[in-house]
Amino acid sequence: MTPDRVVAAARAFLGTPYRHQGATIGAGCDCLGLLRGVWWALYGVEPMPVPPYRADLRDPLNAGALQAAAELLLLAEDGPLAVGQVVLFRLGSGPPKHCGILLSPTRFIHAQERLGVVEANLTEAWARRLAGRFGFPDHPTSSLGERLDRLGEPGEGALPPH
Repeated sequence: MTPDRVVAAARAFLGTPYRHQGATIGAGCDCLGLLRGVWWALYGVEPMPVPPYRADLRDPLNAGALQAAAELLLLAEDGPLAVGQVVLFRLGSGPPKHCGILLSPTRFIHAQERLGVVEANLTEAWARRLAGRFGFPDHPTSSLGERLDRLGEPGEGALPPH
């Protein structure tokens, strides 16, 4: 997927208020909802239903699920930071619990409580929390269906949390 399309879809959410589990431009979204909305804009459908998840960062039930969903649905990327990449952040110890989309190697867009969807600088503090980078695929493939089937298998991360 071209970085310009990803960024344009993400920027359409700017100013949207923060709403836990939301994913609607102008009405409300959280960080996962921002990614879901961009996915809808790029592909027209959501790849899987998203079950309810808690906003509580100490929620052990969903530990690692955001990382697992990113690994399942997106393309892991190495090298320098690049426009259009999905970035995962740790908000303390443990697995990532927050996400955004890079607008440049030094700026990203994300949904933040009390602020809504905003552009932010990728400061040193944010950069230290960076836990992974992923790209949107050119299009969902049939192999995605096979990977989604594994979500129900024991041991697989199934719930993408906030």
